[in-house]
Amino acid sequence: MSKNDKPISDFKNSFEEIESALESTNFRSRAWGSLKADKVAFASVAVVIFLILVAIFAPFFAPKDPLFQYIDGLSDVGAPQGLGRHFLLGADQSGRDVLSRLIYGARVSLTVGIVATALASFIGVMIGAVSGYLGGWVESFLMRLTDIVLAFPILLFCIALIAVTGPSTKNVVLVIAFAYWTYLARIIRSQVLSLKEREFVIAARSLGLTTPQIIRRHIIPHLIPTIIVYSTLGVATSILIEASLSFLGIGVPLPQASWGEMISEGQKYFQTAPWLLVAPGVTMIIAVLAFNLMGDWLTDLFDTSAMGVKR
Repeated sequence: MSKNDKPISDFKNSFEEIESALESTNFRSRAWGSLKADKVAFASVAVVIFLILVAIFAPFFAPKDPLFQYIDGLSDVGAPQGLGRHFLLGADQSGRDVLSRLIYGARVSLTVGIVATALASFIGVMIGAVSGYLGGWVESFLMRLTDIVLAFPILLFCIALIAVTGPSTKNVVLVIAFAYWTYLARIIRSQVLSLKEREFVIAARSLGLTTPQIIRRHIIPHLIPTIIVYSTLGVATSILIEASLSFLGIGVPLPQASWGEMISEGQKYFQTAPWLLVAPGVTMIIAVLAFNLMGDWLTDLFDTSAMGVKR
């Protein structure tokens, strides 16, 4: 063999890289075309991106310090100031700017939602993949553990865990993750049960690959669409759980602003200062709806991609 001759494996690897690049390009173009054709999906993705940017650059977007109590934020009789030039969305019962607290609340609520969902997805994927692939007593043990967690309503389960661990932002993230991983674990397990009987997995097993290698290289890559879809929907659920815990006073501790805490304070002044309840309530509804609609669009996108059909 001359120096210019290449082994067949090199040509095979090069071909696989080219094929992978073409598939990635086709998927991106199909996703962009689908997004442009679906106005609702386009709006939901735009809202999600906007909220994430607002959360990241909160100091740039917030007009005032969210924790500072402004004297002119209260009237002469101590009532919160309404919407105006100095306070675009009014002030709260302590004279703090509602818009600034709403923006910083987005940072807290989205961070909790995204981090908790990412952690729950990691746990759920690992447990679902291992139980589905290994089967036997490992599957029985892990699925019975999943059933025990699923037996409790998720919010009551989170409240019970917070009562034990104590309220803090870190504990809220861990509690939500520990309560939510079960949903994805069930779905992943059912898909792995089908995948492990496919020819490429059987071939990998016959080549002597270890179980961790097969799961990491051949199983999990085929689960990515499912993980993305359910993680997107999980962010909406996590935001609602965090808001519920903060509403009950056992979530993100004061003086940090979160949408749930703002709703809890606002409902006390609904008759005299309705903006304290309406602003965070509407914002949270929009955020949750946007994540859910984006999850629905991703579901349709991956379904049509799997069939090779343009939407």
